[in-house]
This record gives sequence, structure tokens and C-alpha cells, in this order.
Amino acid sequence: MKKFVSILLAFMLVLSNPVFSATNDPIKVIVNDSVLVFDVNPTVIDGRTVLPVATIFKALGLEVSYDGATKTVTGLSREVLIKLQINKNQASVNGKNVFLEVPATIINGRTMVPARFVTEATGASVNWDATTRTITISKSISNSSESTLYKPLIVDGGDLSGHREPNVVVDIGFGDRKYYAYTNEYGQLVKVTADVITLQDPAKEPVLSTGRYYPDEAKVPGVESLTLDEGHVIADSLGGVSNAYNITPQDSILNQHGDQAYMEKVIRDAGGCTDFVAIITYPNNSTQIPSHYSFTYTINGNLINDEFDNVNSDIANKPIEENQNIDVINSLIIDKVDLRSEEVVIKNISTIPVQLKGYKLVSVKGNQIFTFPEYLLEGGKTVTVYSAQGSGNLKWTSSNIWNNDGDPAELYDASGNLLDTK
Repeated sequence: MKKFVSILLAFMLVLSNPVFSATNDPIKVIVNDSVLVFDVNPTVIDGRTVLPVATIFKALGLEVSYDGATKTVTGLSREVLIKLQINKNQASVNGKNVFLEVPATIINGRTMVPARFVTEATGASVNWDATTRTITISKSISNSSESTLYKPLIVDGGDLSGHREPNVVVDIGFGDRKYYAYTNEYGQLVKVTADVITLQDPAKEPVLSTGRYYPDEAKVPGVESLTLDEGHVIADSLGGVSNAYNITPQDSILNQHGDQAYMEKVIRDAGGCTDFVAIITYPNNSTQIPSHYSFTYTINGNLINDEFDNVNSDIANKPIEENQNIDVINSLIIDKVDLRSEEVVIKNISTIPVQLKGYKLVSVKGNQIFTFPEYLLEGGKTVTVYSAQGSGNLKWTSSNIWNNDGDPAELYDASGNLLDTK
């Protein structure tokens, strides 16, 4: 009898102790007064709370994607581009590296990201109540193309002065197009967005023989150089105008036939795109010459992300070509395209290893692109790029890519040269 009474008293004591009860409750997360529902509970790792990435990114207004080849999680909104790699203590926020005390990780098949880092990177405020084990996040989420963080400014499409105001947003689309360019506190062009990219129509729009809407391009500081072009973030052919808020001085090779030109061609060939976001970064706060570009856009329902530095691609790739001592165009072929199993085999028919980073595999009919991560393809070896339920070395996406009725594959090197078609 005494033993029963002792157990009963202990049980009543546990129920009456709120501190004990709270520490065993699941962590609750509230974003803008809405309680989030997770399929995997938030977890504390080394004193830091991690949350399922898809749920928290969506709640904060970010579109989430995952690259299985590089194990990289991407969160994208009009204000920010976040990239985290699984098990890496370094993340990227708008192109700038940030140290993480706890890396992104996978728990029960779900990618988990550190809560405080993600909320602060998006400009949200976060509070932790230890008594109730509740994380409260406040974030202003706007669906408008013109962010409230920037002052709207009207600038004529033909304004070639090159002058920029800090912290402004400017419509840089020709006609009724709504393309928005944003500057930071130093007057640098750091972001360009467009819900829909509509191609130039020479038959209905006042296009000059040069292909421009206006006689010349803006003279932004730093543009006048023998090695630089007055590069558009959104070219005239895509409906952009050539004023100061759509110009980032680019290396001539990059602008004319490098990654930038290749990206524009892909969008033109597809007849336009949606959800276009460009994030532009600089080596310091005083220059107007960018160091890096990150382009994200959607074609036929497929999210594409292009990353490249503002460099002469011919010079950047020269050491690789010298080490190979062979014409890459003659060394890589598309060995096999299996449309039904969603597998493409690339073969190095030479005896020299080839670094595939930056190479592109294209589904011609779907205008879909796979950009190779760092991958050294040894001489005589093959690499298989797969999607959907296929298998191989490098995963493209979980979606179907290839049209089974016939869909040619094209392979391009990092400079945009066509290597093979099959």
C-alpha cells in the first residue's frame, strides 16, 4: 500500500511541475501568428534548433530547391538568395559567405536547417521562449515586385547618364513589362527581378537596326574599359532597357559568348521565362564592376540556377586546356541517351582527364539545362546524368526531363561551345 501511495504522489508531482513538462514538449514554431506544422519535429543540435527546410522556407516567403549532386539547399525570394550544403559549416547569403555554428543536416529523410540563421538571413526577427519551448518569428512578406525596403524611382529607359541612387527600385522593362532593378546603400545594382520575361518583338516595337530600343547604353562608372562591355542584366532582346539601372560592366568575353550570353540564348529559345531573379555581388563597396552573378529562373516548370564569375572565360579555362593538351571538343561525346529511363551517358574518349565543372547538358525540346558541378571525368571513362527514377553518377532532378517522342541532347563546355548532339 505504501508503495502505491509513493508512486501516486510521484505521478501527481510530475503533472504539477510545468518546467519538467515543458522540456519534454515538442518545440513550437510560430511565423506571423501562424503555428507551423512539421512532418519531422524541430530538433536541438549543440544548443541550436534546426527545422525542416521546406516548411520554414515557405513560411518565410522563400522558394526551396535541392541539388542532389552537390547536396545544396537553395532558398530564393525577391530579397535574398540563401544556399546551404548538407554537413557544411558555411552558407551563402546573396553571394556572401556566412559561418554556421550548426550545419544543415538530414534527419528522418528531411533536410533540417538552423532556425536562427535562416530567419535572420531573411530579415525576420526571432524570439525563443524557453518556458513554453516556442520560437516566434516575425517577417514582413510582400507579394509585390516593388519591395518596401526600397524607394520606387522612375527613370527614363534612354537615360544614359550612368547616375544611380542608393536603396531604390526602378522599372527597367520596356513598354508594359515590369522588370525591377534594385540598388544597395552604395548605389550598386545588386538585384533584378521579373515575374515574366517577355521577348522583344521587332515587328511591334520600335527596335533600332542595332537591336536596341535606344541609341546607346548607359555610361556607368567603370564601364569605359578595353576589356569590359556595358553588359545588360536583362538584355534588349529579352525586353530590358539600357539605362543605368540595367547595366553591370561585364568582361567582354563573358558578355559576348560566355555564360551570360548562353543564359540569354536559352531564355530566347524558350520564348521567355518566369520567376527571374538575378543576384549581383561585388568585391567591395566602391566599385560598380561585379565579381559574381547568380541567375535563377523557371522554364517549362523547371527551376534553373546559373552561377558564374565576372571573368574572361577563355583565360579562366586556359590552364585546364593546357593541362589537358587536347581539344576538348574532340574528347567528350554523348555516348547514350535513354529517354525512357531518364539517363544520359557522357564519355571522355581521350586519355586525358577533363574537369566538367560549368559544362552544360541541354534537353533541346524542353529547353532544360543541367550544369555540371565539380567532377573530374578520367580518360576513357563515362559519367551518367540521371533524373526522375533513373540512376547514375549525377542527379539532375526528381522530375522527368526527356520527351520520349524524341528529344535531342546537347553538350556544351564551360565557355558555351557545342561539343556534341545526340
